[in-house]
Amino acid sequence: MNFKNVIIMTDIDGTLVTDEKKILPKDMEAINRFRAGGGIFTLATGRGYSMAKPIAERVGLDVPAVIFNGSAVFDFKEDKFLWHSALPETAKGIIKELIEAFPDIGAEILCRDRVYVPSMNEVEREHLAYENVQPIICGVDDINEESWLKMLIAYPPERMQNIVDFVHERPYYTNSAHWVRSENHFFEMLPFGVNKGSGFQRLLEIMGKEDAFTVGVGDYNNDIELIEQASLGVAVASAQQEAKEAADLVVCDNNSGAISEVIDYIEKM
Repeated sequence: MNFKNVIIMTDIDGTLVTDEKKILPKDMEAINRFRAGGGIFTLATGRGYSMAKPIAERVGLDVPAVIFNGSAVFDFKEDKFLWHSALPETAKGIIKELIEAFPDIGAEILCRDRVYVPSMNEVEREHLAYENVQPIICGVDDINEESWLKMLIAYPPERMQNIVDFVHERPYYTNSAHWVRSENHFFEMLPFGVNKGSGFQRLLEIMGKEDAFTVGVGDYNNDIELIEQASLGVAVASAQQEAKEAADLVVCDNNSGAISEVIDYIEKM
């Protein structure tokens, strides 16, 4: 297949980058070859602005990307939001209830270019340190941003199901927002109807590329809509079983050159 009119949108963590958060040279070489042939390469990530920016710079991203798990389309080249959604006003009460019910919870409120942390634990502390993010530590009522793009709950994997059950037992939580596991230690609240698939569609509309041949690549539950919606849905070998079942194609794991394998496959179609 000719790369022209082909758009690859890939997840970052567990897909584009290795477990050590590196981009393999073979993947970068394939991305550059794909773009040189007229293809469009971009990202769909649960990361917010500050966490996604280093990866966008590393791959030399020259088109908009989907960030905040679908809550926003951002142009890193122009350094501006092209579109964003927001959590409902009930989010403030919900996070207060979660902190009260689980005092040892870790919580992030992501608002455009700022990360607020109203409740810290070791999982959250390690996450912030690993991503080199400087958060604003404050109470929920001290967050004066109008638009909360998403809320992330950080909790030990072996106890996360307690929070998942707590959320799903309360219809006023689930009827007003989309909840998804993005890692075994992360559980996220997103605006209702928002996911990476809907974010991808919004990006295609903004770019005027609704007729493109789309490729969606991912590894976790928050990638399923992206994989399902794409013309070619791809999961890496290290993906969750649900993501593999949603995919048309399963390639090697994220430590072995998954993106390179995807591009080779497209070229042979």
